Amino acid sequence: MDHSKKTKYSSGDRKGSADGSSVLNGHFDGMVKRPAVASQAAEPGSHRATSSVMESWKEERTRSLEDNELSLPSLAAAYTTILRGLGEDPQRQGLLKTPWRAATAMQFFTKGYQEKIIDVLNDAIFDEDHDEMVIVKDIDMFSMCEHHLVPIFGRVHIGYLPNKRVLGLSKLARIVEIYSRRLQVQERLTKQIAVAITEALQPTGVGVVVEATHMCMVMRGVQKMNSKTITSTMLGVFREDPKTRDEFLTLIRS
Repeated sequence: MDHSKKTKYSSGDRKGSADGSSVLNGHFDGMVKRPAVASQAAEPGSHRATSSVMESWKEERTRSLEDNELSLPSLAAAYTTILRGLGEDPQRQGLLKTPWRAATAMQFFTKGYQEKIIDVLNDAIFDEDHDEMVIVKDIDMFSMCEHHLVPIFGRVHIGYLPNKRVLGLSKLARIVEIYSRRLQVQERLTKQIAVAITEALQPTGVGVVVEATHMCMVMRGVQKMNSKTITSTMLGVFREDPKTRDEFLTLIRS
């Protein structure tokens, strides 16, 4: 397997803050330095697509535990309004506490807004002379469709080729948890996971595959009970080298 190719990024991919440090994917400020080489070496279009990802998802933590406490009454009131709009009586016994329960549940479903990648990776990146593929597959994932506010659930498979640094294995699952516990579309979720790992480790390559069931297709709309959506993001040698990509895809399906 040819691992000689390296992920290529240009200096234009980095957006500097006021003090000159880099903010990538909204989570790393002054921590990660990515190699700058000529972008002409990248595949036509692929470099621009990756740059767009790096530039567009600058998400900071947008909610705190204090915010949860302050917003809970208004969320519960909104659910009371929804119940009335559906023709129900919020004062009947079975629904008395439903608005409060639904509000706290929705805060839990979207708890990814309370976390940043840097919070979980600080002490989990290790120098290690290892350059063979690392894969964690069948990571359970639960998310919420941002179009219909109904569940998305499935599995995530992650692989990367280290470049002298490795990540604690459980942290890959934590990255999935942070991004999935938000209002999402599967395509964006897949790429966010791959970009976060790239920013944190600067590996030779990253591959992420997500297989999920969307309740907006099962419970409503076309109502296809057995449909699954599969998305992938391949960066670095996973995109450039077919042998590396095929090895990853074969191992996650074994």
